[in-house]
Amino acid sequence: MPALAADLLKRFAAIVGDAHAITEPADLEPFLIEHRDLYRGSTPLVLRPGSVAEVAQIMALASETGTPIVPQGGNTGLVGGQIPHNGEVVLSLSRLNRIRSVDPGNDTMTVDSGVVLEQIQKAADEADRLFPLSLGAEGSCQIGGNISTNAGGTAVLAYGNTRDLVLGLEVVLADGRIWNGLRSLRKDNTGYHLKDLFIGAEGTLGIVTGAVLKMFPKPREVATAFVAVDDPAAALKLFTVARGKAGAQLTGCEILPRIGIEMVLKHAAGTRDPLAEAHPWYVLVELSSPLEGADVDGLMQAILEQAFETGTVRDAAIAGSIAQARDFWQIRLMMSEVQRSEGGSIKSDISVPVGKVAEMLERGIGIVEKMIPGVRPVPFGHLGDGNIHFNFSQPVGSDRAAFMAHWDEVTRVLDDLVMELGGSISAEHGIGFMKRDLMELIKQPVELDMMRAIKQAFDPKGILNPGKVV
Repeated sequence: MPALAADLLKRFAAIVGDAHAITEPADLEPFLIEHRDLYRGSTPLVLRPGSVAEVAQIMALASETGTPIVPQGGNTGLVGGQIPHNGEVVLSLSRLNRIRSVDPGNDTMTVDSGVVLEQIQKAADEADRLFPLSLGAEGSCQIGGNISTNAGGTAVLAYGNTRDLVLGLEVVLADGRIWNGLRSLRKDNTGYHLKDLFIGAEGTLGIVTGAVLKMFPKPREVATAFVAVDDPAAALKLFTVARGKAGAQLTGCEILPRIGIEMVLKHAAGTRDPLAEAHPWYVLVELSSPLEGADVDGLMQAILEQAFETGTVRDAAIAGSIAQARDFWQIRLMMSEVQRSEGGSIKSDISVPVGKVAEMLERGIGIVEKMIPGVRPVPFGHLGDGNIHFNFSQPVGSDRAAFMAHWDEVTRVLDDLVMELGGSISAEHGIGFMKRDLMELIKQPVELDMMRAIKQAFDPKGILNPGKVV
């Protein structure tokens, strides 16, 4: 795109004040680099508005002048959706960081979009409630970004995706108008549910500036187990047993490979192996109940006893304290991060029906191992909802750049397998820039027509996060 005129940049800067209009190259850098170093963007200006009114003024000026805007939260996205690939102005929501209200009686919290997820979790905890969205980047990601990407995380099995945790939204539209949809109702059957258009839209339809979030009763009793199994098929059998015995009290079920455990133990300080002997695969199982005195420990014992009797489980450790349970979860949450220390990592975020997870893993690993001799498969993730982060680390001693050159080839064969199994090429990371060109292959023409019609209706000038999603 052509360079933006200096006088126009000054008009934008005047809205937020010079202190919050970033132009120096060194100061711009953190807003331009994607977390995995896959993309490096460019921009002449980052705007950091301090109010919804300033966001509205920015978008009104952008609409008037046809200036493209890229909204950005904590810059933790993994598909390049938050990066200005073509010199667009970046609109950072980080100063909109106020928790507006907490209503324990209605089990809701109203927040600005720039509030960091971990702060929302803590605010809910202080109100003796739970906000269940939890993911590895929760210390830096912002709720507006979580909403705009419909983030998943480790609690989807029990509580659903971000979409299921949002009751209302406040959104600044492409022309600068503000839609106040901050409703806290559980039931409101009055026409189109407009909020759902913005959840998962990755900033292409409007800029989320506020949200009403659901809170839940805090778990009073929790049991956490780190369980060893021979293979993903056995992991699925364990999940079936746990779901059958625990029902809604099964609130976490994650699958982890041995190689991932070893990477965490090697690179994450303070971690230790939960079991005395190494096993090929592991399942992290969590049971919880909001009821005081609920015997989730006994229920966990019953699940494991049945699994041991059928030969499904090889070994298990049940957390004896809250601290030990956190240690178990820390291993899971660090699994993505530590792969950076092992060189290049080709990553896919995919999902299939739960019953086909084992087939996907077996076939996918076999295909990629034939393509790249010595490659190290590190698939892990949300067994209970069929979402696996299908990652591959470079062979030991190989050249990083040469390995990463296989990204498109590996992604293509895995996507083909996932589509064959009735799955999705993006389970929780979104489409962004990385997967935009795949939409023609995975969506029916009528679906794309509807998506483009919605985009045209909400953003007729194409200034909101251009080049992303559709």
